[in-house]
Amino acid sequence: MPLLSANLNIMEKACKKASKLLIRDFGEIEKLQVSKKGPGDFVTNSDKRTEKIIINELSLARPDYSFLAEESGSSEKSAEFRWIIDPIDGTTNFLHGVPYFAISIGLEKNKEIICGMIFNPITNEMFYAEKGKGAYLNNSRIRVSSRKNIDECVLLTGGPILSYKNKEIFFKEYESVSRKVAATRKFGSSALDLAYLASGRCDGVWERNLNYWDIAAGIIIVKEAGGTVTDFKGGNKYIEDRNLLATNSKIDKDLIALLA
Repeated sequence: MPLLSANLNIMEKACKKASKLLIRDFGEIEKLQVSKKGPGDFVTNSDKRTEKIIINELSLARPDYSFLAEESGSSEKSAEFRWIIDPIDGTTNFLHGVPYFAISIGLEKNKEIICGMIFNPITNEMFYAEKGKGAYLNNSRIRVSSRKNIDECVLLTGGPILSYKNKEIFFKEYESVSRKVAATRKFGSSALDLAYLASGRCDGVWERNLNYWDIAAGIIIVKEAGGTVTDFKGGNKYIEDRNLLATNSKIDKDLIALLA
């Protein structure tokens, strides 16, 4: 692994420590005590414990930083730096024994994301980036794909959960996109979808109704790999609107037109 900055080292340590719990629980998935947080949105003891480990590890190294986390919410302190944490992005996959989930940690400075890390503990793939320093997968530099023709592209998306009110909008978008591209896939982890885009494994990602912790790390990883991140209109309101479109920077206009 290339020489990491101090903050990325801290993030790596937190990911690796928390992943030991995830790997153990993933191997004993049937024994987990599961509770419902909402229709189609499950939360497990493992999710909560993993987040606690991550927050403790990050807070120990950077006590002055604040945080926003999926389970714990936002810390009360106001700080220049803030961690954005998703302990298990892809919880439904995790619960069903599907090895497509990840720990996602982003870091803001004055509300701008400056570095991010996404770690799949099952495949041992660690995607990370820091502003101005490129994006990496373990030891190797990664870049988005170079495909320009939309009909040759593979697109990833996240389908609506049971509580999502605008299912019909999504299904219309899905049909529109699917008719024009080589393939569409729904794998079940927004963080890993963005990491896959950054590493050239797909050519674009579009998702609705996202939470900030789902995408904070992925945003900078995609950008540092040469990709583009916008809202569905090509603007920069993807965090406020909670609708994100990310591409290899070659098919933006085509995909925006298909989603219009």
